[in-house]
Amino acid sequence: MGLVGVQENGKGEMALSLGNKSKYKRMDSELSDEFDDEASNHYNELERKKSIRKYVLACAIFASLNNVLLGYDVGVMSGAIIFIQEDLKISEVQEEVLVGILSIISLLGSLAGGRTSDIIGRKWTIAFAAVIFQIGAAIMTFAPSFQILMIGRVLAGVGIGFGVMIAPVYIAEISPTVDRGSLTSFPEIFINLGILLGYVSNYAFSGLSVHINWRVMLAVGILPSVFIGFALFIIPESPRWLVMQNRVEDARSVLLKTNENENDVDERLSEIVAAAGMSNGEKNEEKAVWRELLSPSPPLRRMLITGFGIQCFQQITGIDATVYYSPEIFKEAGTENNSKLLAATVAVGVTKTAFILIATFLVDRVGRKPLLYVSTIGMTVCLLALSLTLGFLGHGQLGVALAVLCVCGNVAFFSVGMGPICWILTSEIFPLRLRAQASALGAVGNRVCSGLVAMSFLSLSRTITVGGTFFLFALLSALSVLFAYKCVPETKGKSLEQIELLFENHNEWQGSEVEMGDSEHLVQKA
Repeated sequence: MGLVGVQENGKGEMALSLGNKSKYKRMDSELSDEFDDEASNHYNELERKKSIRKYVLACAIFASLNNVLLGYDVGVMSGAIIFIQEDLKISEVQEEVLVGILSIISLLGSLAGGRTSDIIGRKWTIAFAAVIFQIGAAIMTFAPSFQILMIGRVLAGVGIGFGVMIAPVYIAEISPTVDRGSLTSFPEIFINLGILLGYVSNYAFSGLSVHINWRVMLAVGILPSVFIGFALFIIPESPRWLVMQNRVEDARSVLLKTNENENDVDERLSEIVAAAGMSNGEKNEEKAVWRELLSPSPPLRRMLITGFGIQCFQQITGIDATVYYSPEIFKEAGTENNSKLLAATVAVGVTKTAFILIATFLVDRVGRKPLLYVSTIGMTVCLLALSLTLGFLGHGQLGVALAVLCVCGNVAFFSVGMGPICWILTSEIFPLRLRAQASALGAVGNRVCSGLVAMSFLSLSRTITVGGTFFLFALLSALSVLFAYKCVPETKGKSLEQIELLFENHNEWQGSEVEMGDSEHLVQKA
C-alpha cells in the first residue's frame, strides 16, 4: 500500500510539475508577446519621427528655393556686369543703378508680400514669387538694350522681394520648436548657395563671346524657380495661417504631419488659436495691422526695434558691397586678370556657403546671441583689416593675399551669425496677427539698406577710396555689436508664443539671459 501511495504521490507531483511548466510557458509566451509589441511600437514610433523630420526638412528646403534666386543674382551680377558693361557700353552710374536697383525694387515685393501672404496663404505666395522672377529673368536674358534689361531687373526684384520675405515666416510657422532655429536659417543657406552658383557660373561661361556669356549667366537663374512648381505638391500650408482663416482642423492635420510628439499637437494648436485671438471660436477686435505697427504698444515697439534694427545692420555693414563688388576689391588690391578675379570670387562663395552650414548646426545648440557676438566682432576685425590692407599695402602679392583672406574672413563671420540669425529673429519675434507684415517691414529695411550700399559703393570708393569705405563699414559693424548686446533677447528653445512674452518685460528684451561671456564659451567649444 505504501508503495502504491508513493507512486500515486509521485504521479501527483509529476502532474503538478507538468502543470507548473505549462503555466510558466504561457507566462513566458505572454511576456514575450508584450515585449514584441512594445519593441514593435517603439520601432514604429522611431520610424514615424524619422519620417516627420524628413518631411519638415523637405518643406524647409522647397520653401527656401526662392532665396537661391536672390543669392544667384548677387553672385552672378558681380561677374556679369563686367561683360554687360563691355557689350552694352553702359556708364559707371548705370552700372551702379543696374546692380543696386534689384534691392531697392525688391522692397515693393516685400511690402506687398506681407499682405499677399495673409490673403492667399504662405504657400501660394512662394509660388507667386517664383513666377514673377521667372518673367523678369527671361526679359533680362534677351534684353537688347540697357532699358529693357532694367525692366527685367525690376520684375526680378519684385519676385525676390516676395520670396525673401515669405520663406523665413513660412518655415518658422511649420517648424518644431526644437529645430526652428536651424530650419529657419535655410533661406540664408540657400542665398549663400545661390551666390556660390553665381560665382561658378561667371567662371564657367566667361569664355563665351561677350554678347552671349552674360545672357547665359542670367538665364541659368531661371532653373531653381522651376523646382518650386514641384514643391507645391509636397509642402502644406502654414498651420498658423490656417488658424487665422478659422480652418482649425486643417491646421491640426498639418501639425500632426510636422510634430514628432502627437501629444503636443493639441497643446500647440491651443497656443496658436489663443495667439491668433480666436479662442472659443471668436476673433477679438483688433486695430488694423498697419495702424498697430505705426502706433505700436511698448512691447511691439521693442519687437520692431529688434527686428527692423537687425535687418538694417545686416546690410549697412557692407556684406552686399563685399559680394557684388569683390572683383573690384581684388582689382584694387592688385589682381588684373579677369579669370583670376572670378576665380577669387569662387573662393569667397565657397567660404560663405561652408560657414552658413556651421551656423545651422550651432544655432539651436548654443543660441542666437553667442553666435551674434562672435559674428559681429569677427566682422569688425576683418573689415578693419581689409581697410588697412587696401589703404597701406598697395599693389602686390601680399596685398592681394591679405585682401582675399580678409574678404573670406568677413563673409565667414557674417555667415556664422549675422546672416542667418537676422532672418531667424525676424520670423520668430512678432505676434501671429502681425508676423507676416512686420516681417515684410523688416525685409524692406534690409533691401533698402542693401540697395543704398550697392548703388553708392563705387561712387563712395572714388570719393574716400575703397579702403576708406571699408573703414566706414568697420565702424558700423562695431555698432552692431552694441546693438546685439542691448536689443536682442535669446530665443533658443522657446515657442513662438513664449517669445512674444519676452518683449513684455523690458529687462528680458535687453537680453539679460545671455551675456558676452557666453560667446567666449562658444569660441572655446568651437
